[in-house]
Amino acid sequence: MTHALAPASKPANPNFSSGPCAKRPGYSLQNLSDAPLGRSHRAKVGKAKLKLAIDLTREILQVPADYRIGIVPASDTGAVEMAMWSLLGARGVDMLAWESFGEGWVTDVVKQLKLKDARILKAPYGELPDLKQVNFDNDVVFTWNGTTSGVRVPNADWIPADRKGLTICDATSACFAQRLDFSKLDVVTYSWQKVLGGEAAHGMIILSPRAVERLTSYTPAWPMPKIFRMTNGGKLIEGIFVGDTINTPSMLCVEDYIDALHWSKSIGGLDGLVARADANTKALADWAAKTDWVDFLAKSADIRSNTSVCLKVVDPAVTALSADDQAAFVKSMVASLEKEGAAYDIDGYRDAPPGLRIWCGATVETADVAALTAWLDWAFANAKAGLKG
Repeated sequence: MTHALAPASKPANPNFSSGPCAKRPGYSLQNLSDAPLGRSHRAKVGKAKLKLAIDLTREILQVPADYRIGIVPASDTGAVEMAMWSLLGARGVDMLAWESFGEGWVTDVVKQLKLKDARILKAPYGELPDLKQVNFDNDVVFTWNGTTSGVRVPNADWIPADRKGLTICDATSACFAQRLDFSKLDVVTYSWQKVLGGEAAHGMIILSPRAVERLTSYTPAWPMPKIFRMTNGGKLIEGIFVGDTINTPSMLCVEDYIDALHWSKSIGGLDGLVARADANTKALADWAAKTDWVDFLAKSADIRSNTSVCLKVVDPAVTALSADDQAAFVKSMVASLEKEGAAYDIDGYRDAPPGLRIWCGATVETADVAALTAWLDWAFANAKAGLKG
């Protein structure tokens, strides 16, 4: 068995994990020295930091002035579940799922909330459901970007402005890399550890005036956990949306998020962030176009993610293997790349088809993606030589 020669250079930063994601270029723990550690988050200094995080979020994401932005517990999962537990049940709901996280929200609605009037619209990995079939008289729950499938909705044109139901959008791997049309979205959620490479355990929830109206006029039939409560006596708890958080946040994590937001401003805000993610994905796409052993999991370019880029091995010698052996083949590639320090954490998600998942969000450098492609070819060649051996 002959091994391929290793490429001459490696990515300067081999962190391509899809969450927690790579830190921003130039990141240093010294950047967090202003964190008010050992102070109460309810002290003036703590509230000021939390409000700054909210204000910078609004500025960079271009969130409308009449939308509320809150910092909530338990990452994006907590934010999505807070929205579903608080808002659903007032009317029917359409659940869209084309990857594992969307499937998780279906489970919540069907098995936990036990909503009887739920419609489930599914598609396999690499595809979207038929968006024309969505009933907007119902509430609608969907992921903007399928983190585990590399498939995103192309835009918000399929959502009518005069919808009767609410749209609840899990945008955790889309925010800060893709343009969200907030006029079509009533709830947007995400977590800090995705596109900006922040620290885990904190989520964000963004509410439209329509969502606020639902919150203050509708009481769900089920008990509401304390960490999900956004109203008191039929009125919105406004403090949540100015930095008076429901639970205790890590002020070190808050400082880390603020640092990432300041960096985002320094590179041109949302325009700069989207451009960086697009350039990273183009580097992979240009390589894939001339590489016969690999293809995107997304069936068409218009629904291809520019953050969690999912690839599949299409070489006939590999596709002829059983699913378990295909997974083992990819794992051998991933292991060899990690051993060489060329790429970390790029195996596909455990519920997804066997393949690679390479984070191309804004904190990743395009030069590192370009350097990675040579190593992917190297890892594939060695793994395939192992098959023959």
